[in-house]
Amino acid sequence: MSSKTSILIAFLLNFFFAIFELIGGFFSKSVAIMSDALHDAGDALSIGISYFLEKKSERKANDVYTYGYRRYSVLGALITTIILICGSLIVIISSVKRLINPVRVNYNGMLILAIVGFVINFLAAYVTKDGDNVNKKAVNLHMMEDVLGWLVVLVGSIVIRLTKFYAIDSLMSLGVAIFLLIHAFRNLKEALDLFLEKTPKGYDVKKIISLVKEVPHVLEVHHVHLWSMDGESVYATMHVVSDAKHFKKVKQDVKKLLSENNISHVTIEMEEKNDECAEKNCEIKEVAHHHHHH
Repeated sequence: MSSKTSILIAFLLNFFFAIFELIGGFFSKSVAIMSDALHDAGDALSIGISYFLEKKSERKANDVYTYGYRRYSVLGALITTIILICGSLIVIISSVKRLINPVRVNYNGMLILAIVGFVINFLAAYVTKDGDNVNKKAVNLHMMEDVLGWLVVLVGSIVIRLTKFYAIDSLMSLGVAIFLLIHAFRNLKEALDLFLEKTPKGYDVKKIISLVKEVPHVLEVHHVHLWSMDGESVYATMHVVSDAKHFKKVKQDVKKLLSENNISHVTIEMEEKNDECAEKNCEIKEVAHHHHHH
């Protein structure tokens, strides 16, 4: 299933559940459920944004977006994750408040809603569970948050009915919020790394330079840049020094070698040995060599 479809399913499940919950909260007069409904509506909104951006990210490259629209997917992840982080912080604050002043809650109504909520959000979480797409991961975190949140209400309502230990609700909510915060920050870092053009995870520039240098007739490699639009496909550009008569062959060999290493889009500038590379400081490896002499 495409990321787009799974995000759409998550959105629809969440959206209808939020409506169902608003109605339920209204009739059971539970403030907790009403506020959770608003929270879910917020989730649905951010997932809607994610869906829209994921759809946009599938558009083909043009004169304005020469690399295509893949980054829009990452933008979706960024927005969704930031909303999730704010949500988690609000939950932490309100849980602490409730620990200080425990609230007696009507748990029978909560129990029924919690079962429905758990099932629906579990489906949404299941649909978005796997994939390397950062946007899908962010939506999945949202769904996880809801699943865990309802699990807390479920377990909490049972424990409270048996033991009248009201604080369990807040303690468990606190745990879930902290757990999600850690994951959300991880996802945020991944999205930001893409925007900041960090070398993609699992790729090593030095290793790639040494691989390319082993290609026959390659004398020198510099100006190596690796980046990714979406964390899935990796691009590379480099300058390769060789004899003019071998240019074509070298270019083919290097591209073949890199595609075997999962680098699909490669741009190579061929240079001859006595060409002065326009930028004198493009020799990254010179710096590395000096360290060995010390």
